[in-house]
Amino acid sequence: MVKLIHTLAHHKDDVNYCAFSSSYLATCSLDKTVRLYTLSSFEELAYSPLKGHTYAVHCCCFSSSGHILASCSTDGNTVLWNTQNGLKLAVLEHPCRSPVRICRFSPDSTSLVSGATDGSVNIWNVQSLKVYRSGSVKDGSLVACAFAPNGRFFVTGSSCGDLTVWDDKMRCLCNEKAHDLGVTCCDFSSQPFSGNKQDVKYFQMASSGQDSIIKIWLVLCTDPVGLELKYKRTLSGHTAPVLACAFSCDGQTVVSGSVDKTVILFETNTGSILHILTQHTRYVTTCACATDVPLFATGSMDKCVNIWEFEPKQLFTGTTQREEPTISVEKWSEEQVSGWLCKHNLKDLVAIFKKNHIDGKELLNLTKESLADDLKIESLGLRSKVLCNIEELRMEIKSACVGIPDEFLCPITQELMKEPVIAADGYSYEKEAMENWIIRKRHSSPMTNLPLQRLVLTPNRNLKMAINRWLETQSKYNEKPES
Repeated sequence: MVKLIHTLAHHKDDVNYCAFSSSYLATCSLDKTVRLYTLSSFEELAYSPLKGHTYAVHCCCFSSSGHILASCSTDGNTVLWNTQNGLKLAVLEHPCRSPVRICRFSPDSTSLVSGATDGSVNIWNVQSLKVYRSGSVKDGSLVACAFAPNGRFFVTGSSCGDLTVWDDKMRCLCNEKAHDLGVTCCDFSSQPFSGNKQDVKYFQMASSGQDSIIKIWLVLCTDPVGLELKYKRTLSGHTAPVLACAFSCDGQTVVSGSVDKTVILFETNTGSILHILTQHTRYVTTCACATDVPLFATGSMDKCVNIWEFEPKQLFTGTTQREEPTISVEKWSEEQVSGWLCKHNLKDLVAIFKKNHIDGKELLNLTKESLADDLKIESLGLRSKVLCNIEELRMEIKSACVGIPDEFLCPITQELMKEPVIAADGYSYEKEAMENWIIRKRHSSPMTNLPLQRLVLTPNRNLKMAINRWLETQSKYNEKPES
Protein backbone atom coordinates (compact mmCIF):
# COMPACT_ATOMS: atom_id res chain seq x y z
CA MET A 1 0.00 0.00 0.00
CA VAL A 2 1.23 3.50 -0.81
CA LYS A 3 -0.19 6.86 0.12
CA LEU A 4 0.07 10.26 -1.58
CA ILE A 5 1.15 12.63 1.18
CA HIS A 6 2.13 15.84 -0.60
CA THR A 7 2.07 17.58 -3.99
CA LEU A 8 4.55 20.28 -4.97
CA ALA A 9 3.37 22.63 -7.72
CA HIS A 10 5.95 25.42 -7.82
CA HIS A 11 7.58 24.78 -11.19
CA LYS A 12 6.23 26.75 -14.15
CA ASP A 13 7.03 24.10 -16.76
CA ASP A 14 7.70 20.35 -17.13
CA VAL A 15 9.45 18.68 -14.20
CA ASN A 16 12.45 16.81 -15.62
CA TYR A 17 14.09 15.20 -12.58
CA CYS A 18 13.96 14.81 -8.82
CA ALA A 19 16.50 13.51 -6.29
CA PHE A 20 16.69 12.81 -2.55
CA SER A 21 19.38 13.38 0.05
CA SER A 22 18.98 12.47 3.71
CA SER A 23 17.53 15.94 4.39
CA TYR A 24 16.31 17.41 1.12
CA LEU A 25 14.35 16.80 -2.05
CA ALA A 26 15.60 18.54 -5.19
CA THR A 27 13.58 19.05 -8.37
CA CYS A 28 14.53 20.61 -11.70
CA SER A 29 12.54 21.75 -14.67
CA LEU A 30 12.20 23.01 -18.18
CA ASP A 31 11.66 26.41 -16.50
CA LYS A 32 15.50 26.64 -16.00
CA THR A 33 15.32 26.36 -12.20
CA VAL A 34 16.22 23.91 -9.46
CA ARG A 35 14.10 23.85 -6.31
CA LEU A 36 14.97 22.51 -2.86
CA TYR A 37 12.59 21.25 -0.18
CA THR A 38 13.13 19.98 3.34
CA LEU A 39 12.00 16.40 3.97
CA SER A 40 10.73 17.22 7.44
CA SER A 41 7.84 19.39 6.20
CA PHE A 42 8.26 19.63 2.41
CA GLU A 43 8.58 23.39 2.76
CA GLU A 44 10.64 25.07 0.05
CA LEU A 45 13.91 26.45 1.40
CA ALA A 46 14.22 30.22 1.69
CA TYR A 47 16.95 30.47 -0.98
CA SER A 48 15.05 28.29 -3.46
CA PRO A 49 14.64 28.33 -6.44
CA LEU A 50 18.26 28.09 -7.53
CA LYS A 51 18.74 30.17 -10.67
CA GLY A 52 21.79 30.11 -12.89
CA HIS A 53 21.06 27.95 -15.89
CA THR A 54 20.04 29.71 -19.10
CA TYR A 55 18.17 26.75 -20.61
CA ALA A 56 16.21 23.71 -19.40
CA VAL A 57 17.66 21.79 -16.45
CA HIS A 58 17.60 18.07 -17.24
CA CYS A 59 19.03 16.39 -14.15
CA CYS A 60 20.09 17.00 -10.55
CA CYS A 61 21.84 14.83 -7.95
CA PHE A 62 23.26 15.09 -4.42
CA SER A 63 26.70 14.23 -3.12
CA SER A 64 26.75 11.45 -0.52
CA SER A 65 26.81 13.95 2.36
CA GLY A 66 24.02 16.01 0.81
CA HIS A 67 26.08 19.19 1.10
CA ILE A 68 26.55 19.59 -2.66
CA LEU A 69 23.88 19.50 -5.34
CA ALA A 70 24.80 19.16 -9.02
CA SER A 71 22.50 20.18 -11.88
CA CYS A 72 23.06 20.00 -15.64
CA SER A 73 21.41 21.75 -18.54
CA THR A 74 21.00 22.32 -22.25
CA ASP A 75 23.28 25.32 -21.73
CA GLY A 76 26.24 22.90 -21.57
CA ASN A 77 26.96 23.59 -17.90
CA THR A 78 26.93 21.41 -14.83
CA VAL A 79 26.55 23.64 -11.76
CA LEU A 80 27.59 22.66 -8.23
CA TRP A 81 25.47 24.28 -5.50
CA ASN A 82 25.95 24.58 -1.74
CA THR A 83 22.77 23.12 -0.26
CA GLN A 84 23.31 25.01 3.02
CA ASN A 85 22.87 28.45 1.45
CA GLY A 86 22.02 27.93 -2.22
CA LEU A 87 25.21 29.59 -3.50
CA LYS A 88 27.10 28.39 -6.57
CA LEU A 89 30.29 26.50 -5.80
CA ALA A 90 31.40 26.01 -9.40
CA VAL A 91 30.29 25.94 -13.01
CA LEU A 92 31.68 22.98 -15.00
CA GLU A 93 31.57 23.82 -18.70
CA HIS A 94 31.31 20.96 -21.16
CA PRO A 95 34.52 21.00 -23.26
CA CYS A 96 32.52 21.25 -26.52
CA ARG A 97 29.59 23.19 -25.01
CA SER A 98 27.24 20.31 -25.83
CA PRO A 99 23.94 20.11 -23.92
CA VAL A 100 24.44 17.98 -20.79
CA ARG A 101 21.61 15.53 -20.11
CA ILE A 102 22.75 13.55 -17.08
CA CYS A 103 25.06 13.91 -14.08
CA ARG A 104 25.88 11.62 -11.18
CA PHE A 105 28.24 11.70 -8.17
CA SER A 106 30.36 8.66 -7.38
CA PRO A 107 29.44 7.00 -4.04
CA ASP A 108 32.41 8.68 -2.30
CA SER A 109 31.62 12.02 -4.04
CA THR A 110 35.21 12.52 -5.20
CA SER A 111 34.08 12.32 -8.82
CA LEU A 112 31.17 13.53 -10.91
CA VAL A 113 30.17 11.93 -14.21
CA SER A 114 28.34 13.97 -16.85
CA GLY A 115 26.90 12.76 -20.15
CA ALA A 116 26.00 14.92 -23.12
CA THR A 117 23.92 14.85 -26.29
CA ASP A 118 27.05 14.39 -28.43
CA GLY A 119 27.64 11.01 -26.77
CA SER A 120 30.57 12.21 -24.67
CA VAL A 121 31.19 11.09 -21.07
CA ASN A 122 33.33 13.20 -18.74
CA ILE A 123 34.58 12.36 -15.25
CA TRP A 124 35.24 15.49 -13.20
CA ASN A 125 37.44 15.68 -10.13
CA VAL A 126 35.24 17.39 -7.56
CA GLN A 127 38.24 18.88 -5.72
CA SER A 128 40.13 20.32 -8.70
CA LEU A 129 36.96 20.89 -10.78
CA LYS A 130 38.81 19.57 -13.82
CA VAL A 131 38.00 16.80 -16.29
CA TYR A 132 40.44 13.94 -15.68
CA ARG A 133 38.87 11.21 -17.83
CA SER A 134 36.83 11.37 -21.05
CA GLY A 135 35.14 8.89 -23.33
CA SER A 136 32.25 8.59 -25.74
CA VAL A 137 29.70 6.15 -27.09
CA LYS A 138 29.50 5.32 -30.78
CA ASP A 139 25.94 6.44 -31.41
CA GLY A 140 23.24 8.51 -29.77
CA SER A 141 22.95 10.92 -26.89
CA LEU A 142 23.74 9.99 -23.30
CA VAL A 143 20.53 10.19 -21.29
CA ALA A 144 21.09 7.88 -18.29
CA CYS A 145 23.82 7.15 -15.78
CA ALA A 146 24.17 5.21 -12.51
CA PHE A 147 27.09 4.25 -10.25
CA ALA A 148 27.42 0.78 -8.76
CA PRO A 149 27.23 0.88 -4.95
CA ASN A 150 30.91 -0.12 -4.64
CA GLY A 151 31.99 2.80 -6.85
CA ARG A 152 34.21 0.60 -9.03
CA PHE A 153 32.18 1.16 -12.18
CA PHE A 154 29.24 3.09 -13.60
CA VAL A 155 26.71 2.51 -16.38
CA THR A 156 25.54 4.93 -19.05
CA GLY A 157 22.48 4.58 -21.26
CA SER A 158 22.09 6.10 -24.71
CA SER A 159 19.28 7.11 -27.01
CA CYS A 160 20.35 4.38 -29.45
CA GLY A 161 19.45 1.71 -26.86
CA ASP A 162 22.86 0.71 -25.51
CA LEU A 163 23.94 0.22 -21.91
CA THR A 164 27.69 0.75 -21.52
CA VAL A 165 29.65 -0.18 -18.39
CA TRP A 166 32.78 1.87 -17.58
CA ASP A 167 35.39 1.59 -14.86
CA ASP A 168 36.77 4.62 -13.01
CA LYS A 169 39.62 4.85 -15.55
CA MET A 170 37.09 5.29 -18.37
CA ARG A 171 37.70 1.84 -19.82
CA CYS A 172 34.67 0.25 -21.46
CA LEU A 173 34.02 -3.05 -19.67
CA CYS A 174 30.83 -4.08 -21.42
CA ASN A 175 28.29 -2.87 -23.98
CA GLU A 176 24.79 -4.29 -24.31
CA LYS A 177 21.95 -3.52 -26.71
CA ALA A 178 19.27 -3.23 -24.05
CA HIS A 179 16.21 -1.39 -25.36
CA ASP A 180 14.83 -0.90 -28.83
CA LEU A 181 14.43 2.79 -29.72
CA GLY A 182 16.54 3.92 -26.77
CA VAL A 183 17.38 3.73 -23.07
CA THR A 184 15.70 6.39 -20.89
CA CYS A 185 16.93 5.67 -17.35
CA CYS A 186 18.96 3.23 -15.25
CA ASP A 187 19.39 2.69 -11.50
CA PHE A 188 21.30 0.35 -9.18
CA SER A 189 19.85 -1.28 -6.11
CA SER A 190 21.93 -0.62 -2.99
CA GLN A 191 21.26 -4.20 -1.87
CA PRO A 192 23.37 -7.09 -3.30
CA PHE A 193 21.71 -10.08 -4.92
CA SER A 194 22.77 -13.68 -4.16
CA GLY A 195 23.21 -15.22 -7.57
CA ASN A 196 23.53 -18.96 -6.84
CA LYS A 197 24.14 -21.67 -4.29
CA GLN A 198 27.73 -20.51 -3.82
CA ASP A 199 26.28 -17.17 -2.65
CA VAL A 200 27.91 -15.12 -5.39
CA LYS A 201 26.93 -11.50 -4.90
CA TYR A 202 25.66 -9.50 -7.85
CA PHE A 203 24.51 -5.92 -8.05
CA GLN A 204 20.99 -5.47 -9.39
CA MET A 205 20.36 -2.80 -11.99
CA ALA A 206 17.14 -1.65 -13.63
CA SER A 207 16.92 0.02 -17.02
CA SER A 208 13.90 1.52 -18.77
CA GLY A 209 13.33 2.37 -22.39
CA GLN A 210 11.28 3.64 -25.27
CA ASP A 211 10.13 0.02 -25.79
CA SER A 212 7.71 0.44 -22.84
CA ILE A 213 9.46 -2.04 -20.54
CA ILE A 214 11.88 -2.17 -17.61
CA LYS A 215 14.64 -4.76 -17.56
CA ILE A 216 16.39 -6.10 -14.46
CA TRP A 217 20.07 -6.96 -14.83
CA LEU A 218 22.62 -8.69 -12.60
CA VAL A 219 26.13 -7.23 -12.66
CA LEU A 220 29.11 -9.12 -11.25
CA CYS A 221 32.63 -7.72 -10.90
CA THR A 222 35.37 -10.22 -11.68
CA ASP A 223 39.07 -9.89 -10.89
CA PRO A 224 41.42 -8.45 -11.87
CA VAL A 225 39.46 -6.28 -14.30
CA GLY A 226 36.29 -7.78 -15.64
CA LEU A 227 32.55 -7.67 -15.48
CA GLU A 228 29.60 -9.94 -16.20
CA LEU A 229 26.25 -8.43 -17.17
CA LYS A 230 23.33 -10.88 -17.06
CA TYR A 231 19.71 -10.27 -18.02
CA LYS A 232 17.38 -11.32 -15.19
CA ARG A 233 13.79 -10.43 -16.10
CA THR A 234 11.46 -7.95 -17.80
CA LEU A 235 8.88 -5.87 -15.93
CA SER A 236 5.85 -5.25 -18.15
CA GLY A 237 2.72 -3.23 -17.51
CA HIS A 238 3.17 0.18 -19.11
CA THR A 239 1.47 0.82 -22.43
CA ALA A 240 3.88 3.55 -23.64
CA PRO A 241 7.59 4.43 -23.31
CA VAL A 242 8.93 4.21 -19.75
CA LEU A 243 10.82 7.40 -18.93
CA ALA A 244 12.07 6.67 -15.40
CA CYS A 245 12.80 3.82 -12.99
CA ALA A 246 14.18 3.62 -9.46
CA PHE A 247 14.79 0.96 -6.79
CA SER A 248 13.36 1.29 -3.30
CA CYS A 249 16.01 1.41 -0.56
CA ASP A 250 15.68 -2.33 0.13
CA GLY A 251 15.78 -3.31 -3.53
CA GLN A 252 12.49 -5.21 -3.34
CA THR A 253 10.43 -2.68 -5.31
CA VAL A 254 10.97 -0.87 -8.61
CA VAL A 255 9.08 2.39 -9.20
CA SER A 256 8.57 3.49 -12.81
CA GLY A 257 6.99 6.40 -14.67
CA SER A 258 5.73 6.48 -18.24
CA VAL A 259 4.32 8.38 -21.18
CA ASP A 260 1.06 6.56 -20.38
CA LYS A 261 0.79 8.99 -17.39
CA THR A 262 0.98 6.20 -14.82
CA VAL A 263 3.41 5.25 -12.08
CA ILE A 264 3.74 1.48 -11.54
CA LEU A 265 5.31 -0.27 -8.56
CA PHE A 266 6.73 -3.71 -9.37
CA GLU A 267 7.94 -6.41 -6.99
CA THR A 268 11.53 -6.96 -8.11
CA ASN A 269 11.77 -10.68 -7.32
CA THR A 270 8.64 -11.79 -9.21
CA GLY A 271 7.95 -8.93 -11.63
CA SER A 272 4.37 -8.70 -10.37
CA ILE A 273 2.58 -5.35 -10.27
CA LEU A 274 1.95 -4.06 -6.76
CA HIS A 275 0.30 -0.72 -7.57
CA ILE A 276 -0.70 1.47 -10.50
CA LEU A 277 -0.87 5.16 -9.60
CA THR A 278 -2.79 7.50 -11.91
CA GLN A 279 -2.66 10.89 -10.19
CA HIS A 280 -0.46 12.62 -12.80
CA THR A 281 -2.29 14.13 -15.78
CA ARG A 282 0.61 14.17 -18.27
CA TYR A 283 3.76 12.15 -18.98
CA VAL A 284 5.59 10.96 -15.84
CA THR A 285 9.20 11.97 -16.49
CA THR A 286 11.02 11.08 -13.27
CA CYS A 287 10.84 9.04 -10.09
CA ALA A 288 13.22 8.78 -7.13
CA CYS A 289 13.28 6.81 -3.87
CA ALA A 290 14.64 8.15 -0.58
CA THR A 291 17.46 6.21 1.04
CA ASP A 292 16.65 6.71 4.73
CA VAL A 293 12.88 7.17 4.90
CA PRO A 294 9.99 5.26 3.25
CA LEU A 295 9.28 7.91 0.61
CA PHE A 296 9.42 8.22 -3.15
CA ALA A 297 8.74 11.13 -5.48
CA THR A 298 7.37 11.30 -9.02
CA GLY A 299 7.54 14.27 -11.38
CA SER A 300 5.61 15.01 -14.52
CA MET A 301 5.00 17.28 -17.47
CA ASP A 302 1.95 18.43 -15.49
CA LYS A 303 4.48 20.64 -13.59
CA CYS A 304 3.84 18.77 -10.33
CA VAL A 305 5.91 16.55 -8.06
CA ASN A 306 3.98 14.01 -6.01
CA ILE A 307 5.50 12.65 -2.82
CA TRP A 308 4.39 9.19 -1.76
CA GLU A 309 4.84 7.17 1.39
CA PHE A 310 5.40 3.43 1.45
CA GLU A 311 3.31 1.89 4.20
CA PRO A 312 5.31 -0.47 6.46
CA LYS A 313 4.35 -3.67 4.65
CA GLN A 314 5.31 -2.17 1.29
CA LEU A 315 9.02 -2.12 2.12
CA PHE A 316 10.58 -5.47 2.89
CA THR A 317 13.33 -6.31 5.33
CA GLY A 318 15.65 -8.39 3.18
CA THR A 319 13.62 -11.53 2.57
CA THR A 320 10.56 -11.81 0.37
CA GLN A 321 7.36 -11.35 2.30
CA ARG A 322 3.77 -11.66 1.16
CA GLU A 323 0.91 -9.38 2.06
CA GLU A 324 -1.66 -10.90 4.36
CA PRO A 325 -4.70 -11.23 2.07
CA THR A 326 -7.21 -11.33 4.93
CA ILE A 327 -6.32 -7.75 5.79
CA SER A 328 -4.97 -6.21 2.61
CA VAL A 329 -7.52 -7.22 -0.04
CA GLU A 330 -10.45 -5.61 1.74
CA LYS A 331 -8.39 -2.43 2.09
CA TRP A 332 -7.16 -2.39 -1.51
CA SER A 333 -7.47 0.96 -3.24
CA GLU A 334 -8.85 1.32 -6.75
CA GLU A 335 -5.24 1.46 -7.99
CA GLN A 336 -4.43 -1.86 -6.32
CA VAL A 337 -7.47 -3.45 -7.95
CA SER A 338 -6.20 -2.12 -11.29
CA GLY A 339 -2.84 -3.76 -10.59
CA TRP A 340 -4.59 -7.04 -9.77
CA LEU A 341 -6.51 -6.90 -13.07
CA CYS A 342 -3.30 -6.29 -15.03
CA LYS A 343 -1.57 -9.16 -13.24
CA HIS A 344 -4.34 -11.53 -14.42
CA ASN A 345 -4.33 -10.21 -18.03
CA LEU A 346 -7.55 -8.26 -17.55
CA LYS A 347 -6.10 -4.87 -18.44
CA ASP A 348 -9.08 -4.08 -20.73
CA LEU A 349 -11.34 -3.93 -17.67
CA VAL A 350 -9.28 -1.36 -15.73
CA ALA A 351 -11.26 1.63 -17.07
CA ILE A 352 -14.62 -0.02 -16.28
CA PHE A 353 -13.58 -0.89 -12.71
CA LYS A 354 -12.24 2.63 -12.11
CA LYS A 355 -15.40 4.22 -13.51
CA ASN A 356 -17.43 2.19 -11.02
CA HIS A 357 -14.98 2.86 -8.14
CA ILE A 358 -14.29 -0.83 -7.46
CA ASP A 359 -11.94 -1.09 -4.48
CA GLY A 360 -10.91 -4.25 -2.62
CA LYS A 361 -14.10 -4.57 -0.64
CA GLU A 362 -16.27 -4.11 -3.72
CA LEU A 363 -14.11 -6.60 -5.64
CA LEU A 364 -14.75 -9.39 -3.16
CA ASN A 365 -18.51 -8.78 -3.37
CA LEU A 366 -18.77 -8.96 -7.17
CA THR A 367 -21.10 -11.60 -8.65
CA LYS A 368 -21.93 -12.70 -12.19
CA GLU A 369 -25.08 -10.56 -11.99
CA SER A 370 -23.26 -7.41 -10.88
CA LEU A 371 -20.56 -7.88 -13.54
CA ALA A 372 -23.23 -8.08 -16.24
CA ASP A 373 -25.84 -5.65 -14.94
CA ASP A 374 -23.85 -3.04 -13.01
CA LEU A 375 -20.47 -3.05 -14.74
CA LYS A 376 -21.98 -3.83 -18.18
CA ILE A 377 -19.28 -6.37 -19.09
CA GLU A 378 -20.81 -8.02 -22.15
CA SER A 379 -18.26 -10.78 -22.72
CA LEU A 380 -19.22 -13.99 -20.93
CA GLY A 381 -15.60 -15.14 -21.14
CA LEU A 382 -14.30 -12.02 -19.38
CA ARG A 383 -16.97 -12.29 -16.67
CA SER A 384 -16.04 -15.92 -16.07
CA LYS A 385 -12.34 -15.12 -15.90
CA VAL A 386 -12.94 -12.32 -13.37
CA LEU A 387 -15.11 -14.55 -11.18
CA CYS A 388 -12.58 -17.38 -11.33
CA ASN A 389 -9.78 -15.10 -10.16
CA ILE A 390 -11.97 -13.58 -7.43
CA GLU A 391 -12.76 -17.07 -6.15
CA GLU A 392 -9.03 -17.84 -6.01
CA LEU A 393 -8.56 -14.62 -4.05
CA ARG A 394 -11.24 -15.68 -1.57
CA MET A 395 -9.55 -19.07 -1.16
CA GLU A 396 -6.23 -17.38 -0.46
CA ILE A 397 -7.88 -15.22 2.19
CA LYS A 398 -9.25 -18.30 3.93
CA SER A 399 -5.94 -20.12 3.68
CA ALA A 400 -4.02 -17.16 5.08
CA CYS A 401 -5.88 -17.46 8.38
CA VAL A 402 -3.66 -20.41 9.26
CA GLY A 403 -0.72 -19.76 6.91
CA ILE A 404 0.37 -21.55 3.76
CA PRO A 405 3.46 -23.75 4.14
CA ASP A 406 6.38 -22.25 2.20
CA GLU A 407 6.92 -25.45 0.18
CA PHE A 408 3.38 -25.09 -1.27
CA LEU A 409 4.16 -21.65 -2.77
CA CYS A 410 5.48 -21.22 -6.29
CA PRO A 411 8.87 -19.41 -6.16
CA ILE A 412 7.88 -17.33 -9.22
CA THR A 413 4.36 -16.21 -8.31
CA GLN A 414 4.58 -16.65 -4.52
CA GLU A 415 1.06 -18.14 -4.73
CA LEU A 416 -0.35 -21.54 -3.76
CA MET A 417 0.46 -24.07 -6.49
CA LYS A 418 -2.33 -25.93 -8.30
CA GLU A 419 -0.26 -27.91 -10.83
CA PRO A 420 3.24 -28.21 -9.34
CA VAL A 421 6.01 -29.39 -11.65
CA ILE A 422 9.69 -30.17 -11.07
CA ALA A 423 12.21 -28.35 -13.26
CA ALA A 424 15.77 -29.43 -14.10
CA ASP A 425 17.10 -27.36 -11.17
CA GLY A 426 15.27 -29.65 -8.73
CA TYR A 427 12.80 -26.98 -7.56
CA SER A 428 9.01 -27.15 -7.90
CA TYR A 429 7.01 -24.41 -9.64
CA GLU A 430 3.46 -23.71 -10.78
CA LYS A 431 3.26 -25.29 -14.25
CA GLU A 432 1.86 -22.24 -16.07
CA ALA A 433 4.33 -19.86 -14.41
CA MET A 434 7.33 -22.01 -15.32
CA GLU A 435 6.10 -22.53 -18.88
CA ASN A 436 5.75 -18.76 -19.30
CA TRP A 437 9.24 -18.34 -17.83
CA ILE A 438 10.69 -20.66 -20.48
CA ILE A 439 8.59 -19.25 -23.35
CA ARG A 440 10.11 -15.84 -22.69
CA LYS A 441 13.53 -17.38 -23.46
CA ARG A 442 14.57 -17.49 -19.82
CA HIS A 443 16.55 -20.71 -19.90
CA SER A 444 18.04 -20.19 -16.46
CA SER A 445 16.70 -21.29 -13.09
CA PRO A 446 14.42 -18.75 -11.33
CA MET A 447 15.99 -19.87 -8.04
CA THR A 448 19.70 -20.13 -8.86
CA ASN A 449 20.06 -18.18 -12.13
CA LEU A 450 22.18 -21.07 -13.44
CA PRO A 451 21.41 -22.50 -16.92
CA LEU A 452 18.74 -25.20 -17.01
CA GLN A 453 20.30 -28.36 -18.46
CA ARG A 454 16.94 -29.35 -19.95
CA LEU A 455 13.53 -27.68 -20.30
CA VAL A 456 11.36 -30.72 -19.50
CA LEU A 457 8.88 -30.19 -16.64
CA THR A 458 7.82 -33.23 -14.61
CA PRO A 459 4.52 -33.23 -12.67
CA ASN A 460 5.12 -33.33 -8.92
CA ARG A 461 2.20 -35.57 -7.99
CA ASN A 462 3.30 -36.08 -4.38
CA LEU A 463 3.38 -32.34 -3.78
CA LYS A 464 0.00 -31.87 -5.47
CA MET A 465 -1.51 -34.55 -3.20
CA ALA A 466 0.00 -32.85 -0.14
CA ILE A 467 -1.44 -29.48 -1.18
CA ASN A 468 -4.90 -31.00 -1.78
CA ARG A 469 -4.84 -32.68 1.64
CA TRP A 470 -3.84 -29.40 3.24
CA LEU A 471 -6.67 -27.56 1.42
CA GLU A 472 -9.18 -30.15 2.65
CA THR A 473 -7.92 -29.65 6.19
CA GLN A 474 -8.25 -25.88 5.83
CA SER A 475 -11.78 -26.24 4.43
CA LYS A 476 -12.87 -28.25 7.47
CA TYR A 477 -11.04 -25.81 9.75
CA ASN A 478 -12.93 -22.86 8.28
CA GLU A 479 -16.35 -24.52 8.30
CA LYS A 480 -18.75 -22.97 10.76
CA PRO A 481 -20.44 -25.43 13.15
CA GLU A 482 -24.16 -25.84 12.54
CA SER A 483 -26.32 -24.08 15.04
